[in-house]
Amino acid sequence: MYNPNKYNYVPMSRVEIEGKRRYATPDGEKLPSVTTILDATKSEESKQALQNWRKRVGVQKAQAITTEAAGRGTRMHKFLEDYIKTGIVTEPGSNPYSIQSHKMAKQIIEQGLVKCNEYWGTEVPLYFPKIYAGTTDLCGVHDSSDAIMDHKQSNKFKKREWIDDYFVQLAAYANAHNEVHGTKIRKGVIFMCTADVVYQEFIIEGTEFDKYSDMWFKRVEQYYMKFL
Repeated sequence: MYNPNKYNYVPMSRVEIEGKRRYATPDGEKLPSVTTILDATKSEESKQALQNWRKRVGVQKAQAITTEAAGRGTRMHKFLEDYIKTGIVTEPGSNPYSIQSHKMAKQIIEQGLVKCNEYWGTEVPLYFPKIYAGTTDLCGVHDSSDAIMDHKQSNKFKKREWIDDYFVQLAAYANAHNEVHGTKIRKGVIFMCTADVVYQEFIIEGTEFDKYSDMWFKRVEQYYMKFL
């Protein structure tokens, strides 16, 4: 069930300050996004791994892979957003990229969203006053528990230990939702589908959710120590 009036999600615009993108929040603050903070506080090991991959495949090919993945993710998200709002799986066009993204979205709908009891909003603007802001894919109820949910496309099958930053991101949005809307969300869900249409699902909740919340606020502290 789509229930967009349960919480008052106020739209936020994006602004640029000294060359850096910020969210303009309803209380007048200009805050860095969750993804900005995560990118700025990546470990040297993560940065080096990305650089090594670019060198291995070549700069041009790496850019092509990244661009194709981004386009695939955008199309998949649009199919999912339409379904969440209407309950209807829209048909793809004849473009093969659209057909692929449609198949991926259907996997997420049939194996992931089927477990959702209620949707409160999609592409939801969230912020933690005076600290950070961002937009999360989906807020609602998953298997009878309030949750922050994210749709991810992937070029290949992912191991759980590879995606800590995805979990940290979910914790960031949940804490923002709790702070502004008075909720007590301690669950995050990732619905993921690979380019060859293999579905994966990852859940954090309870004490594991608390662990990633702690990791997030340490990253926030690192960010502000670095840039203030």
